[in-house]
Amino acid sequence: METKNIMIVGVGGQGSLLASKLLGRLLLDKGYDVKVSEVHGMSQRGGSVVTYVRFGDKVYSPIIDKGEADFIVSFELLEAARWTEYLKKDGRIVTNTQQVNPMPVITGAAAYPENLAEKMAAAGIDVDAFDALGLAEKAGSSKAVNIVLMGRLSRYFDIPESEWHAAIEKSVPAKFLEMNQKAFTLGRQA
Repeated sequence: METKNIMIVGVGGQGSLLASKLLGRLLLDKGYDVKVSEVHGMSQRGGSVVTYVRFGDKVYSPIIDKGEADFIVSFELLEAARWTEYLKKDGRIVTNTQQVNPMPVITGAAAYPENLAEKMAAAGIDVDAFDALGLAEKAGSSKAVNIVLMGRLSRYFDIPESEWHAAIEKSVPAKFLEMNQKAFTLGRQA
């Protein structure tokens, strides 16, 4: 199998690391060679966080170069737009429509770009944009956006839903399991 590449991008504290670990665990359980690499920006200060997940028969490097990502999973619209050059020509962006203001917007030095999902689609990018935050809140916690996004991503994989749920069970504490399972289902069915 050709190596597949997934980038998970967001802002520090949104749960991208748990999402990448869940995805890595699922793919390992399916028998793939998996490499996960975490690239931290100013994550402690609300800056960009990027995680690479690569899987296939044999993966030699954990790094994804420009033009290689099959999927970019984004917790926030501006982060999705920031990383588009890493997407393959036939790749797909799965993104939350939430907007998290970066420091230049907070300080008034810049405005948050408008209509980002529409602009990416107009540029020929396959964009699956939806309100993951609203679904996470419906599941019981705004912190479940990461699992909602994994639910949405799962629609593009030929892996039974039960196996995704089993990976969630192995990845989250028991006291949060029911809420995360619900978040995954809401994302998958949205």
